Amino acid sequence: MENKNAYDLKSVKLPYLAGGMLKFFASLVEGFLGGLIMPSLFESAGIHWLRKQNFDETPTHHPIHFTGELQKEASAVPEKEWPREAPNGKGFQFASVFDFANAYRNGTTTPEEVAKKVLHSIDASNKGDTPLKAFIAVNRDDVMRQARESTLRFKAGKPLSIFDGVPVAVKDELNMTPYPTTVGTSFLGKTPAKEDSTVVARLRSAGALLVGKANMHEIGINVFGLNPHHGTTRNPYNPNHFTGGSSSGSATAVAAGLVPIAIGADGGGSIRIPSSFCGLVGLKATFARVSEHGAFPLDWSVAHIGPIAGSATDAALTYALIAGPDPKDPISLHQPLPSLKGWDDLNLKGLKLGVYWPWFRHADAETTAACEAMLKEYEKMGCEIVEVTIPDLEANRIAHSVSILGEMAQGMNATYSQHHKEHGLDVRINLALARKLSATDYVSAQRIRTRIIHHFNNAFKQADVILTPATGIPAPEIKKGALPDGESDLSTTVEIMRFVTAANMTGMPAISFPVGYTQKGLPIGLQVMGKAWDESTLLRMALAAEQVVERKAPQVYFKML
Repeated sequence: MENKNAYDLKSVKLPYLAGGMLKFFASLVEGFLGGLIMPSLFESAGIHWLRKQNFDETPTHHPIHFTGELQKEASAVPEKEWPREAPNGKGFQFASVFDFANAYRNGTTTPEEVAKKVLHSIDASNKGDTPLKAFIAVNRDDVMRQARESTLRFKAGKPLSIFDGVPVAVKDELNMTPYPTTVGTSFLGKTPAKEDSTVVARLRSAGALLVGKANMHEIGINVFGLNPHHGTTRNPYNPNHFTGGSSSGSATAVAAGLVPIAIGADGGGSIRIPSSFCGLVGLKATFARVSEHGAFPLDWSVAHIGPIAGSATDAALTYALIAGPDPKDPISLHQPLPSLKGWDDLNLKGLKLGVYWPWFRHADAETTAACEAMLKEYEKMGCEIVEVTIPDLEANRIAHSVSILGEMAQGMNATYSQHHKEHGLDVRINLALARKLSATDYVSAQRIRTRIIHHFNNAFKQADVILTPATGIPAPEIKKGALPDGESDLSTTVEIMRFVTAANMTGMPAISFPVGYTQKGLPIGLQVMGKAWDESTLLRMALAAEQVVERKAPQVYFKML
């Protein structure tokens, strides 16, 4: 008899394709012969399994968790709750928002001087055999204009906030004037955005120095950061390794010291994966906690915008500014007002940490060891490890694939017939597969979403948070054949994404932060999932980890101060 509570995620071994074979395969799946190989591909992807199942639940099309009165006005975390102290961890420390703010206020430097250093460092980072390629676009005149205005505010003694003059990178999935939004493609974004996205508008209103549009895996459809149009981002901890994606440029920019914080977007781990690979803190808040207004419409039901930062403190500061209801995004009105109360309370005594051991240990040896070592540190802090069981994780994996690919295919539908061959090869293959999914597949995936939300809610009756590694492996090496045209490495993709998609399907908040390094010096991240709207506890867990984890410097790092 089948045990429905058994752990059912598996590692897979699928063919690696690059170069001529990848080009041939892309043309094959897009052509009339695609119908002959599609059944085999759907079998490998689990779509045939999905079609044989019967899920009785009512579909959940958006994972909305708030049942109270809708908000009516824009709001953010009250400034009195914002962090008041600079990060204080062990080992290497990334330059923080407080470092920039203090330097401006004590006259050590000015936003203009910092802007010049940032622009020079971006140029320097793109030279040599292993260019970082953190940015798709940087408008030098606009950056210097912002910097001059910020410098004048400081001279007048009237900075707008702690963010005034602080360099920030924004993923090229969000509208930001005066830039176009390319979403990592070669053909979208031929004209500048007409207005800022809400997240960018909040940063701009706080005086942030918006230095450019960060690179990304094209249309956010994979997790490596490989982009044949704008250059593949490289990991500052080892430039021969991937940054992770799809918010690859955002993570590269922070890890290389070009900016202290960046904005990413996460439809399937795309904030948490690059944060894990690059030794950073990445927060995906509760679904609809952060306004999606002005984000490119890619994956409505799993999409989240959030911060990537060098520390829990900077992640908390950025979250405080960008979180909260926005009348321009009606779904964001389904939330209690955001708060950071208690986020910096390092007394974790009595906190219950849920661990589903077969899932937690389904990672490579170094990743598992580092994450288990952090569990022991939490126990020393007074936390209690509680064993939980979360069924149907394989169903969740497949349902997420169907949801995000189906939505992306629809999002790109208007340009597909004219431009699909202008996508990178891996994107072409994924979109060809996505366009063969059915409405029945999509509805089945949303029925699974209802079930997986139920499973996690049951687990949260036993635990305050649920812990896993952030990824199953550290940042993979960039294979020689992968550049410049790309690769298809589905076996590695499965390992990378094993722990992240449940938070997107359920809409529950999740954070990734560094808990160690491999023998080769690559960062290892821990993921903490929380109850809906409990971002404060996740930031608290990341802050506590910083008190015991010895941080290491990247191989490539530019000092702005």
